[in-house]
Amino acid sequence: MRRARFRRTRRAGAVTLVSALTLTALAACGTSSSDDGDDGDGNSANANAAAPLDPGTKVTITIDCMPPAAKKAELKEWNEDVEEFNKKYPNVTVEGRSTPGQCLEPPRFTAMLKAKSQPDVFYTYFTDLDQVLDNDGAQDISAYVNDRTVPLLKDIDPDVLGSLKKDGKLYGLPTSNYRMGLLINRTLFEKAGLDPDTPPATWEDVRAAAKRIAGLGGGVAGFGEYSAGNTGGWHFTAQMYSLGGEVVDASGTKAAFNDATGRQVAQNLHAMRWEDDAMGKTQLLKWGDLQKQIATDKLGMFLAAPDDIAYMVQQLGAKYENFGMGPIPGGKNTLSGGNNYMIKKGISSDKIKAAIAWLDFKNLSVGKGQFDWERTKADGLPVGVPQPNFWLNDSKSKDDAARTRYATMPVQNFKAFMDNPVPGKAEPPKAQEIYKVLDNVMSGILTDKDADIDKLLSTAETQVDQVLANR
Repeated sequence: MRRARFRRTRRAGAVTLVSALTLTALAACGTSSSDDGDDGDGNSANANAAAPLDPGTKVTITIDCMPPAAKKAELKEWNEDVEEFNKKYPNVTVEGRSTPGQCLEPPRFTAMLKAKSQPDVFYTYFTDLDQVLDNDGAQDISAYVNDRTVPLLKDIDPDVLGSLKKDGKLYGLPTSNYRMGLLINRTLFEKAGLDPDTPPATWEDVRAAAKRIAGLGGGVAGFGEYSAGNTGGWHFTAQMYSLGGEVVDASGTKAAFNDATGRQVAQNLHAMRWEDDAMGKTQLLKWGDLQKQIATDKLGMFLAAPDDIAYMVQQLGAKYENFGMGPIPGGKNTLSGGNNYMIKKGISSDKIKAAIAWLDFKNLSVGKGQFDWERTKADGLPVGVPQPNFWLNDSKSKDDAARTRYATMPVQNFKAFMDNPVPGKAEPPKAQEIYKVLDNVMSGILTDKDADIDKLLSTAETQVDQVLANR
């Protein structure tokens, strides 16, 4: 699920939040202009697709997610980037599109695709690829993307690029990414005699730490989980991944969580909730609830993506110093996702090239655009949250160094997370429908002391099989 939130990656249905590191406010709106001609599918009609955009090309492109006026710093940076981009491409007119509120609500996004009303360059989550292709909405940009048009292409995490590919064809370029880890409250860890620089590495460690934190009393919970609004199913999936399990089989047609791993996840949560009394009395929580608890020192830890930290500081008044992060317990895989831009199918080759040139400058250049951390700090925006972070090789070293140099938060608090990367694993097909079903497993475990775990998993398996049969 998630965001750039109001949120990151259609992480969990209506779960949304504005990512503090994303320099754009989500706004899936606008229409495409094609005043310079249309050559059909673009790359097949243009033998020169692999060449970079000619600086003299005159073209207009419409682009999603220009920050609204209310986000003054982000809009300032957008305008600065357009001005800088135009120094190299003076004849490219960038028309940003922005609307108030959250634009990537599923109904609005679906309606836009069906109406073919997306801008030339439109914002999506990694999990949107199938829906976009089902609506014939995105251009295959494989022929246009190479180390001449995107010079740092080799340094982009192939797993991130892989989420934007289907049948070997590339349909988008990334803007940000995330991998879930274990977010901790450092104050509560220290009060409980735990080392906040060494977060729990296994689920057994989590259980032991949760008991100690809950033992502080005063209504403090050691570990928190979601169980409503599709977020419970989202986190059940993350825990399955962490232990090497699957939610859907390799064919994509059958549920795969009603097994020993699924029972292990369920039994561990049930034990923490009922045997240890380490998860608090209030359940049926959804996105936003755990953030409020940990921000007010009422929760020791929960699974999260790094940008939750910036959200809690900016929106809830918390302090960066109070949080730390480690890799997801278990460490086999972690749920990953992110945001990207796709290019509208059917626009001209020149528009496609201009779009790629803009995306390369704005989102894929170390030290520029969204990765200009010196400017970000000067504009009062957060620096130091370990995402977006899809760089490898020298690009990673350079970006990490700048991110640390201009940090507005104690980056050492995230060292365990950054130094122990866990392989990312994408969300399952029909993710939101599956998460809705798995909410019932999570709510059953956390609200019923006598929950029949085998029955909960079996019932959910039957329901998910039905969901997948309707793909």
